[in-house]
Amino acid sequence: MRIPQADLRAQYETIKNEVTHVITEAIESTQFVRGQASMRFEERFAAYCEVDYAVGVANGTDALMLALRAIGLQAGDEVITVPFTFTATAEAIHWVGGTPVFVDIDPANYTMDASKIEDKITDRTRVIMPVHLYGHPADMDPILELAKKYDLKVIEDAAQAHGALYKGRKVGSFGQAAAFSFYPGKNLGAYGDAGGVVTSDVKIADMVRKLGDHGSVKKYENETMGFNSRLDGIQGAVLGVKLTHLDGWTKRRREITRFYNEALKDVEGLATPRESSWAESVYHLYVVQVDNRDQVKQRLNEAGIGAAIHYPRPLHLQKSYDFMKLGPGSFPVSEAAGQRVLSLPNYPEMTDEMLAYVVQQVKQCV
Repeated sequence: MRIPQADLRAQYETIKNEVTHVITEAIESTQFVRGQASMRFEERFAAYCEVDYAVGVANGTDALMLALRAIGLQAGDEVITVPFTFTATAEAIHWVGGTPVFVDIDPANYTMDASKIEDKITDRTRVIMPVHLYGHPADMDPILELAKKYDLKVIEDAAQAHGALYKGRKVGSFGQAAAFSFYPGKNLGAYGDAGGVVTSDVKIADMVRKLGDHGSVKKYENETMGFNSRLDGIQGAVLGVKLTHLDGWTKRRREITRFYNEALKDVEGLATPRESSWAESVYHLYVVQVDNRDQVKQRLNEAGIGAAIHYPRPLHLQKSYDFMKLGPGSFPVSEAAGQRVLSLPNYPEMTDEMLAYVVQQVKQCV
């Protein structure tokens, strides 16, 4: 049996008629950049995230960069974030002229350890950027309290957490702004690159939209230096269809997680993911920790199971971050997680037979 890490073909087959219809509409409208389909999606996604505005951009990395630009980050300003994440988080800070400052993660849920933030705040700190990793929310209350105490902005990296809840409230609605990725493999994924910034601050929304359109609000009138980062009409149309299915897909991901957790709870040498009491994760990834991780992954792959690693090496140990001069031992929780995490297949179209096979093989391999 072959079970990939994610199966976009299986998802496509469940919504084929719907997306074919809206893609055809988008093409016939000839509104290929932004346009009505993208605007409709922005309005609906803002409502879904419980904020006032959503602005579609070219990808999730641009969403982070434009959000940081829009809140006024200047060269040399420091942004506190985590090293255990995809590189785009810190990359975006770097490319807008900011300085990433890392704090370690909470071993229970892989998100920012709020108890470690205050020691990293300096007179150059301007932003705290928590990452809702693997679909699990960061602990936002203490983060927001520190932001208020030190007059800092909060930008949420919600690239993997579409619809996740923190104390009953949608992630993306806590900070001054939040960045989402609609990369095809995400819980809410386009049919190409796409991203979005959500906010309830009209000035931030207007600035993101302006920056993403070459600094203009009117053609050939450029108020500031900007970028080319806009959501195209076909992606907006596809995302509009998928948004109507997102809650159902999330429900199935959570069902799969409960199945895995129960079936694997007594496997020696393996730890299943934990969900904090104040959180409702959307389980973008189902991540276990396991001894002899690389060997287990290889065995599972040989058995046809698309086990994967997200993420094997924290950012401070990547060559591209050598300039930070942070060696092994700087963030021990992140480093330990990088040695043991393993993502098992978890997508809504998985059948009970497929789940049983994964569990059988995991037990044998571990």
